[in-house]
Amino acid sequence: MVTIGLIYDVLRWEERALIKSAKREHMNIKLIHIPSTHIYIDNMERDISIDIGLQRCVSHQFALESTIAFEALGNRVVNNSYSIAVSNDKLWTTALLVKHNIPTPRVVIAFSQEQACRAIGKLKYPVVIKPLNGSWGRLVSLARDEEELRTIIEHRTYMPSPIFKIHYIQEFVKKPGRDIRAFVVGEEVPVAIYRISNHWITNTARGGKAVPAKIDPELEELVLKVAKIIKGEILGVDIFEDPQRGYLINEVNSVTEFRNTVVVTGYDLPRKIINYLTDLVKR
Repeated sequence: MVTIGLIYDVLRWEERALIKSAKREHMNIKLIHIPSTHIYIDNMERDISIDIGLQRCVSHQFALESTIAFEALGNRVVNNSYSIAVSNDKLWTTALLVKHNIPTPRVVIAFSQEQACRAIGKLKYPVVIKPLNGSWGRLVSLARDEEELRTIIEHRTYMPSPIFKIHYIQEFVKKPGRDIRAFVVGEEVPVAIYRISNHWITNTARGGKAVPAKIDPELEELVLKVAKIIKGEILGVDIFEDPQRGYLINEVNSVTEFRNTVVVTGYDLPRKIINYLTDLVKR
């Protein structure tokens, strides 16, 4: 019997759904609670035996470092440490996508308040300022003019973490009151949702409403290209719809939530993920 290691720090709806699916598919699932786990990197005392790992840590740092540790012991983990590291860094993600000619919103990086204000000339207001890593739309700000931009940058500058001294500034895309979250499992895009909101931030964590979305061939091809570039196998890809330019890739999520997607579409994504992992082991 295949043993899947569920690597996690918080047992959310998604992790419970994955456990239930594994049991229904008669797969053995071993729960690996990272805050309660230690891992000998030299492999001298290998207490955790799994066929494949599924990374589900909410903490970006726990997800990355625990994946690196398990990979050091020769385990395959989905997603791998490279894809987690890339997707956790918005600048790295954007840089890779631009390098491979994937359409994205325009972005400028500035390392001071003065340069942030100078950089806006070509983007034009309003602009969106984001943390380099983060989720659920937290600490994402809209600046409609230079005064607002200076205020936001000043607040960021006084935050204790040095990462807030780096300013990721994105053009404001005039999307049609929604964005798209498309899911990748292996080489498929099995399901997607629109996240609809009257607010410019459409994350469901910030009140956005999830409804089923149509996956057309253009969207499917684009999302699979992104997954290949990121080297990810189970991803949530966020897409904007620009009136002139069409689909623009906004962000990539390597430990993605999917409760709302399952609820509104009825698609059994946990089962899809468990079967995908099982097939990987049996190949």
